[in-house]
Amino acid sequence: MKIKLALLALVLGIGMNTFSQELNVGDKAPVFKTLADDGSTWDISKHVGGNYIVVYFYPAAMTGGCTKQACAYRDLKTEIESTDAIVVGISGDNVQGLKLFKKAHDLNFPLLSDESGEIARKFGVPLRDGGTITREIDGQNYNLIRGNTASRWTFIIDKKGNIVYKNTEVDASKDTREILEFIKNNS
Repeated sequence: MKIKLALLALVLGIGMNTFSQELNVGDKAPVFKTLADDGSTWDISKHVGGNYIVVYFYPAAMTGGCTKQACAYRDLKTEIESTDAIVVGISGDNVQGLKLFKKAHDLNFPLLSDESGEIARKFGVPLRDGGTITREIDGQNYNLIRGNTASRWTFIIDKKGNIVYKNTEVDASKDTREILEFIKNNS
């Protein structure tokens, strides 16, 4: 009986560690599909090979730091694309909240919904409980619902599908410039 319990604990422990293993530079990026702000399915495997992919996790749509970070990516989209890179933002917000966030700030890149936290766990990004916030958009109040709150982390995936950059101490106001500098110096 003790051996069976020990074996069960070992199997469960390995499964839990594998599921939420933290990725590091040099690791293969996880494959994932999820819903984007427009309701379409966004599949990372359709983008690997063509461009660098900047994947940034943010806590919640329509909050101060997250809005500042998203607007910086919006404002520097042309410069980012000139480095052969695309950007996707990922949060635990539902699709409706992402759609409202994109509309309210005229964002010009995909926002991806990770309500279950599955994608964040694949990247090793710490999660906290979700929540609901109310924001006024075009004179109407909306409840923005998120299934979880991810830590603010940024990754860059190269054209071979490997993690080449990881920042776990992201400053929302400097993130875009830092990823641009990295890509320019390493491509």
